Amino acid sequence: MSSSEKIIVAFDLYGTLLSTKSIANELAKYFGEERAATVAAAWRKYQLEYTWRLNSMEWYFPFSVITQRSLHHALAENGVSLPSEAALASLMSAYDALSTFPDIGPALESLAKSSSITPVVFSNGTQEMVANSVHKSPDLSPYSKVFQDIVTVEEVRKFKPHPDVYHHLAKKVGKHKEQMSDIWLVSANSFDIVGAKAVGLKACWVNRTNGEWTDALIDGEARKPDLIVKDLGEVVKGVLETSTTNIQ
Repeated sequence: MSSSEKIIVAFDLYGTLLSTKSIANELAKYFGEERAATVAAAWRKYQLEYTWRLNSMEWYFPFSVITQRSLHHALAENGVSLPSEAALASLMSAYDALSTFPDIGPALESLAKSSSITPVVFSNGTQEMVANSVHKSPDLSPYSKVFQDIVTVEEVRKFKPHPDVYHHLAKKVGKHKEQMSDIWLVSANSFDIVGAKAVGLKACWVNRTNGEWTDALIDGEARKPDLIVKDLGEVVKGVLETSTTNIQ
C-alpha cells in the first residue's frame, strides 16, 4: 500500500499514550502518596484549564511554561511547597518520562505490524517535551520508531480544541481542509474528540473506564466518536473496519 493510501491515525500523548496520573510517583517523594495523588489531579486540571483560558484570551505560552505554572497553582491550592529549585527541575524532567498505560506496549507492537496505517503523535506539548517523551522516556522510547512524525501545536500557538490545531495537523500530514475526514484522531480526552469532530476528523475515543460517552456540549450523533474502544489494542482493528465500512 502506498503512503498516500494509508490511513493517518494521530495519537494524543498526554492522557492517551502517557498517564498524567503517574507523576504522583514523583510527587510522593515530597508529600506522601495520598497528598501526591491529590496534587497530581489538580496539576492536570489546571494544566488543561490554562490552555483553554489562553485560547479564549488569544494568548499563548509554551506548554512547558503552562505545565510549570499549573504545578505551582496545584501546590498552592494544597498548601504545600517543594523544598528547592532542584526538586522543581526534577519534577519537570520527570514529566518528560511519564509512565505509559498498561495497554500501550501490545497496542504499539500491533500497530508496527500494520501496513495500512500511518501513525503520528499529535500533542499540546512543545516539540522538545514530546520528543523527549517519545524518544527518551523508559516506557515509550522502545516504540518510538512506530510513529512516523511528531506534530505539536507550537507553530500555530494555540491549543486543543481550537480548530487551527487540527487544521495544522492536516497540513503536516499532507491533507487539505477538504480531506479532514481522511484523518483519525485517537484520544482519551473528550474535549479533544469533540474538537476533532467539529472540524471533520474521524475520532476514536479510548474509554479505559468503560463508562458512557457523556460529553453534552454539542447535540447530535455527528459530534460523538466514530469509534469507542476500551483500550488502545482495539484501535487498529476498529479503525480499519470502520474505514472499510465507510468506503463501502
